[in-house]
Amino acid sequence: MSEKRIPLAGVIGDPVEHSLSPRLHGHWLKTMGLPGHYVPLRVGVDDLEEVIRSMPKMGFVGCNVTIPHKEAVLKLADVVTDRAALIGAANTLIFRKDGKILADNTDGYGFIQNLRQGAPGWNPKAGHAVVFGAGGAARAILASLIEVGVEDIRLTNRTRARADELRHEFGSKITVVDWVQAANVLDGATTVINTTSLGMTGGKEFRVPLDGLMPGAVVTDIVYTPLITPLLQAAAEAGCVTVDGLGMLLHQAVPGFERWFGTRPEVTEDLRKAVLGDG
Repeated sequence: MSEKRIPLAGVIGDPVEHSLSPRLHGHWLKTMGLPGHYVPLRVGVDDLEEVIRSMPKMGFVGCNVTIPHKEAVLKLADVVTDRAALIGAANTLIFRKDGKILADNTDGYGFIQNLRQGAPGWNPKAGHAVVFGAGGAARAILASLIEVGVEDIRLTNRTRARADELRHEFGSKITVVDWVQAANVLDGATTVINTTSLGMTGGKEFRVPLDGLMPGAVVTDIVYTPLITPLLQAAAEAGCVTVDGLGMLLHQAVPGFERWFGTRPEVTEDLRKAVLGDG
């Protein structure tokens, strides 16, 4: 009987109501005609272990994990991928047939795929990269930038100590720059990335002066509400190639969906529209 179970997946977080993942995975399941369901699951910190250990018994083949559980699930996993261990967080769990829980982090993969789709001419070795922010997303992005061959990364964060910590973990390709000096490192940068929540609808403004942006540089923002952030607007006006943050969300979902439902999905314009509620 167990082989005929409809596979279930979902996203665990607290809160989780804002997540676009159910819309995203639901679109793939529907358009590809696959059996399966993907649901949002609001789970508090105290219930996390009990819920995750129960999920395979209910027919779950895996789940995504969002704030505040991305670090905690590493301790619950039997197998942790190298990239999840390096980043210190997981966003994807796979409940294997042998009963083991595998934890992975696909955020960096999603980030690089989004850059490559949105800026096909992007060359990681063309010049230095500037990264704003030193939180969880920055960890995944720094790991992926180094993996694809970026040699020189200038990292700046409002709290310098957090940036120094990442420099210590990720090594000499990273140079930490004080937040008040952030504008200076934009000169000659060929890749500029905002990993902070600055510029998000309803949040604080992104106030770093952007006159140093070089025409032709690739500028991306992981914020996708609004889709065109003030940073991306200024970058477009400066003649830069801009890549919005929605694609990172879409691309990071591909490996998990493939493992859970057995078919590799594609990131298309129809998917973007569906996730944004236009489809």
